[in-house]
Amino acid sequence: MTQSFLLQAAVFLAASAIAAPLGRFLKAGSVIGYLAAGVLIGPYGLGFVYEVYQVDSILHFAELGVVLLLFLIGLELRPVRLWAMRRVVLGAGGAQLIASATLIGAVAWASGLGLAAAIVLGMALAMSSTAFVLQVLEEKRELQQRHGRVAFSILLFQDLAAIPLLAIVPLLAAREAAGGDAWISVAKAAAIITCVIILGRWILGVVYHVIAKSGVREAMTASALLTVVGVALLMQLAGLSAALGAFIAGVLLADSPYRHQIEADIAPFETLLLGLFFTAVGMSLNLPLLLKEWPVIFALVAGLITIKAVVLFGVGQLQGLSGAASRRLALFMPQGGEFAFVVLTLAVGAALLSDDLADRLAVVVTLSMIATPFLLAMDDVFFRRKTAALPEFDAMPAADGHVVIAGFGRVGQIVARILRARRIPFTALDINPDQVALVRRFGNEAYFGDAARLDILQSAKIADARAVVIAIDNTEASLKTAELVRSHFPDVEIYARARNRQHVYRLMDLGVRRIRRETLLSSVELTRDLLDGLGLSEADSRRVVETFLKYDRKRLYDDYELGSDSEKLQARARNAARELEELLAADEAEQETIETGAKAI
Repeated sequence: MTQSFLLQAAVFLAASAIAAPLGRFLKAGSVIGYLAAGVLIGPYGLGFVYEVYQVDSILHFAELGVVLLLFLIGLELRPVRLWAMRRVVLGAGGAQLIASATLIGAVAWASGLGLAAAIVLGMALAMSSTAFVLQVLEEKRELQQRHGRVAFSILLFQDLAAIPLLAIVPLLAAREAAGGDAWISVAKAAAIITCVIILGRWILGVVYHVIAKSGVREAMTASALLTVVGVALLMQLAGLSAALGAFIAGVLLADSPYRHQIEADIAPFETLLLGLFFTAVGMSLNLPLLLKEWPVIFALVAGLITIKAVVLFGVGQLQGLSGAASRRLALFMPQGGEFAFVVLTLAVGAALLSDDLADRLAVVVTLSMIATPFLLAMDDVFFRRKTAALPEFDAMPAADGHVVIAGFGRVGQIVARILRARRIPFTALDINPDQVALVRRFGNEAYFGDAARLDILQSAKIADARAVVIAIDNTEASLKTAELVRSHFPDVEIYARARNRQHVYRLMDLGVRRIRRETLLSSVELTRDLLDGLGLSEADSRRVVETFLKYDRKRLYDDYELGSDSEKLQARARNAARELEELLAADEAEQETIETGAKAI
């Protein structure tokens, strides 16, 4: 491992550790931080990465971050929900792509380019940056709002349209492409997509179950990454977008009981690689060319953003968005995308565009990406009150927020049955893959995942939950989960199951107050039945057990206050039986007095 490699690795890690938080601190966003770091360390900046071909290699590698991002988004969309979005995908996505490509192509043709070159440019620049848009939407927490959903639908349509667009470039160049070859490519793509669906729907679940049973955590992480990379490779073999393939795989696994575990394992890789992708985009900015031709380049950037923003605003209006939501949609997606770099390279190879024009347009696309967060920041400043009130796409009343159930054994399943009966949504997690598979066969929704891991809890969206029920059988795992929830999500109420009094005390040490011992109530109810069978009246039996419960609860808290003073605890334990006997006797005498008085009256 050479010193140069270690130095570059240190530089990229520093960019992730410093630039992104600094960008957020300055209210510019982490994306701007990554871009600025890329410009600074790239071949046109300080030169830590000093060759353009190195930047291209890094950019290609970092595109895996985009692939992982689409996979994670797919995990959030169940097939039923995706099917429900089809009209928005086709309507909004088709309208945006056709209108933007037509206007941009018309401007290019009017500027003196040939018809074929104008068509290629129109299609290439009409595409927006999936990575930029989704990252900024998530950062600003607007992906779940209506304009965020429309933006996602447009991006999804663009990924679908990327396949035929790549095929059109050689066709326009009159290269080796015939109708028969095109039909073969379509058939090949359809066959591979069918294979991916079969693998994702039926085979992957079995594979993950076997790996989960092994208990080897790194094997689960490796299998999750292999799923994404394998599907991406299959899609590339079919000439399709790797990101699109990853998205399809994610959608197919959205119903899988291993969804939360997979998401937690992949998220760190996605974050690092996506940051590397944005840094590489910044490194690719050709500063000498920008300084030499800045009036022309800035005019082109302004023209591109204006055309696409106008089209996007119109699409938002056609989709029934408000003026504010349409404006946000227009400001999120007016940039060129990473797909443009691919098309420009193909167009130069097909002799449709000159090298100089392609280089100039690459700078335009990069600058349009950089401009996007600034446009949104300006919109936040000037229209802050209006954007804060944008409606949610999948709005859920506060009273119907979900509950996270950690542990889906006997206790967790009873809690879930009652919640389902009351139509209160919940997410159930269990570390035992066999238990998850069993309860799902009986129609229960549970997911494989260790609730004692922070990333799993985050994947289950515990920050947005109304409450968490800790019903884990293992005492140490239960305590670790309670500690994680209390320290990272202090506003989420904890309801915990405890195995015994010592477990109760340790939970109380963590600040948990809503605790129930697992055998107490069933034991008391059994004893009440016994008293009934021994001849006591129903009222007497009920009074005895109620007195016992009050005394036991008082003693529980009194003992907790003694802490670890073993001598006092032992003395109290010795006196407990006598105290309870005296309490019951006094209660019985009081009841007899009441009954005698009632008879006298």
